[in-house]
Amino acid sequence: MSDDKEAVSRRGPSVEYGTDDLKSLDSDAMKLAEMGYTQDMQRNFSVWSVLGVGFSLTNSWFGISAALITGIKSGGPILIVYGIILIALISTCVGISLSELASALPNAGGQYFWANELAPKQYANFASYLTGWFSWAGSMFTSASVALAVGSAIMGCIQLSHPNLIVEPWMVFCAYQVVNAFAWLFNCYGKTLPKTATFTLITSLVSFFVIMVTVPASAPTHQNAQFVFANFVNDTGWQQNGIAFIVGLVNTNWAFACLDCATHMAEEIARPERMIPIAIMGTVGIGFVTSWFYSISLFFSVGNLNQLFDSDTGVPILELFYQALGSRAGAIVLECMIILTGIGCQIASHTWQARLCWSFARDRGLPGSRYLAKVHPTLNVPIVAHTVSCIIVAILGCLYLGSYTAFNSMVTACIVLLYISYAIPVVCLLYKGRDNIRHGPFWMGPVGLFANIVLCIWTLFTLIMYSFPSIMPAEAGNMNYVSAVYGVITVVMLSYWFIRGKTTFRRRDERHERADVVMRQGSVVR
Repeated sequence: MSDDKEAVSRRGPSVEYGTDDLKSLDSDAMKLAEMGYTQDMQRNFSVWSVLGVGFSLTNSWFGISAALITGIKSGGPILIVYGIILIALISTCVGISLSELASALPNAGGQYFWANELAPKQYANFASYLTGWFSWAGSMFTSASVALAVGSAIMGCIQLSHPNLIVEPWMVFCAYQVVNAFAWLFNCYGKTLPKTATFTLITSLVSFFVIMVTVPASAPTHQNAQFVFANFVNDTGWQQNGIAFIVGLVNTNWAFACLDCATHMAEEIARPERMIPIAIMGTVGIGFVTSWFYSISLFFSVGNLNQLFDSDTGVPILELFYQALGSRAGAIVLECMIILTGIGCQIASHTWQARLCWSFARDRGLPGSRYLAKVHPTLNVPIVAHTVSCIIVAILGCLYLGSYTAFNSMVTACIVLLYISYAIPVVCLLYKGRDNIRHGPFWMGPVGLFANIVLCIWTLFTLIMYSFPSIMPAEAGNMNYVSAVYGVITVVMLSYWFIRGKTTFRRRDERHERADVVMRQGSVVR
């Protein structure tokens, strides 16, 4: 028994519970204890609020609006209309892959925990460590891309109301920092987050409906079906239309990114093995319906496509609203609905990235894990993990000051880093054998196998093709610097691994030992 106590003490501070107290834990907490973790977060979220967080972050119709600047030149309406269908199909495969693992192994660590459980023992630690870093980095680039999109929209509205204003990069940078700071403050109060998530879901759907109806109803003229469904535009400088289309897919792919968000809420919702898959697949379904019909309605309402490319606002969707309504005030009102939706998206992104950082720090995967792994006792949020993540997001905003195509690089990093973090545990699952793990309630059999293969192939495809410049000829000011981003992240995480992480990161057998101690002794690690 003394050896068990020593095993617990080596892993950090703990709180001892008697056998009677352990028996009082609900079944979800017991399952978590079997994985070697304590129930540190309160289970305040319902399936609707988790769906709200998931959809608020993915928010496909908002993603189409915000990222239109990266796609409209790479194919025009065709790219968006058919790109949504293509990415929705791929995202269904991604959603199935994540849902199966979330149902079988519900844990706030998500993909890094899955990699640790599924990889061969000799590689489990390193695979889990890489996955954790890629997912956390991807979440911060997501927050950065959303903050930049909302900041650009805010400055676009100001420019539209003051036509003589020339929007400078530093202005967008300042708006970016305001949005990031607001989302940080909002996420400091954990008890409000479930209601906020539900409210954001409703706000997003209402805004979607209002814009989708108002714009075509107000447009003085309408395009024909050929313009919407058969008009390919290549204004990128790429000679090959196929390459232009592929690099433009970043737009629609961003609109379906971050599907793992709900998995990291697994310790804040009851019956996560059933509820998390509902939230993930619901996000994909709602995302496809809203984004596709939204795009169709808007492209039928376009007046002059070339003006979207060269709008002084720098925000193509705002120029489209102005063309359709013929009113600056009306266009700004509609854009403010997108901004409000974007702020909800940013709040959800901060919720997600904080949980990623906190859960990864519990297993000592980050510098300063001792502090990052703490949950504030009254606020019920991992306040240090949340604050550190937001500070890094604030620093990432400086990229925009160096390149006006930084938004494209941020979006690409968000997409590809997250895909890599999904692919690692899926590859481990395929190597281990899909039938060699205990299945959860959500398990798709052969369909799941097909989804796993599609996810792995698409990850490799995006890693290569999304690194191409979005505009040719490539110069210092418009270059796609995402390859440099990958390099910096790789250097940082490998350096920490060899300096400290290799010895401090919690091993799989170490966690299993602790789970045994918990179940035998009635102690729950905190």
